[in-house]
Amino acid sequence: MLRFWGLAASLSVLALALPAGAAEKITLYTSQPNEDAQATVDAFKAKHPDVEVEWVREGTTKIMAKLQAEFTAGSPQPDVLLIADSVTMEGLKRDDRLMPFPEAKTEGFDKALIDKDHTYFSTKLITTGLVGNTQAGEAPRAWKDLLKPDMAARTTMPSPLTSGAALVHVATLAQNPDFGWAYWDALAKGGMTATGGNGAVMKSVAGGEKAYGMVVDYLPIREAAKGSPVGFQFPTEGVSAVTEPVAILKTAKNPEGAKLFVDFLLSEDGQRLAASQGYLPARDGVAGPAGFPKREDIKLLPFDAAKALADETENKKRFSELFGG
Repeated sequence: MLRFWGLAASLSVLALALPAGAAEKITLYTSQPNEDAQATVDAFKAKHPDVEVEWVREGTTKIMAKLQAEFTAGSPQPDVLLIADSVTMEGLKRDDRLMPFPEAKTEGFDKALIDKDHTYFSTKLITTGLVGNTQAGEAPRAWKDLLKPDMAARTTMPSPLTSGAALVHVATLAQNPDFGWAYWDALAKGGMTATGGNGAVMKSVAGGEKAYGMVVDYLPIREAAKGSPVGFQFPTEGVSAVTEPVAILKTAKNPEGAKLFVDFLLSEDGQRLAASQGYLPARDGVAGPAGFPKREDIKLLPFDAAKALADETENKKRFSELFGG
């Protein structure tokens, strides 16, 4: 009897040591590529084998359509969201769908990368900078270099009507008093084109159809390493970024397990995982992939996600009027 009591007491202490609900399933909705999503779940489970993870992967637009339908039906399924951009998260925050997590382990993160109310958290930096064909002569090193004679006409970019990263980039420069809409107007008058997504820009510049492009960082950095005739420049004024934020829904069935998942993504191990997947970690002090500068050497342009959300329709309209589409 004494031995049995001792075992029971030990199990009771162990149960108390685990966060409530942590030994249950969490459901993740993510826009990560399938391979990255599986690697993320596998790495989390290696740290927390007692937490089962069921995940659904679609592009952010489709994920949000699915989630909105679930909200309407009164049965949202995910505990955790890991999606492309902070503007989408701001919409969920505005609608009071996100659970604040003030005790999240955000050491090493710039405050600008964390929602001030701690409802969503950046997990990586996917910046937009300048790609140049190495056979096109001297490449632009600054955003304003594109305003030089004949530069804009040799440049292309993804459309913000297609690419979420491009929409964030347009909003970032439009919000910045050093650029504003006058910058976009000048590029349009100079002949810059804007069509398709980042992959189309990469193909156009690598193939020599255009000399330069605005594009997300990892595409040209990866392709250059494979021998493609391209080079990437982090512009001297700074870069815009989408940050693949993570958040917990207020309706989460297992908030404690969800918190473990968020903390894992923000941890050094989680950030090293992002680097191994070819992305720039959001946390200072974690080395990025080959070809990237140090995180602390990259200047991020200021960005107000709430303002970008409020301005989204107008920004798309103004850009379409300038560039078509």
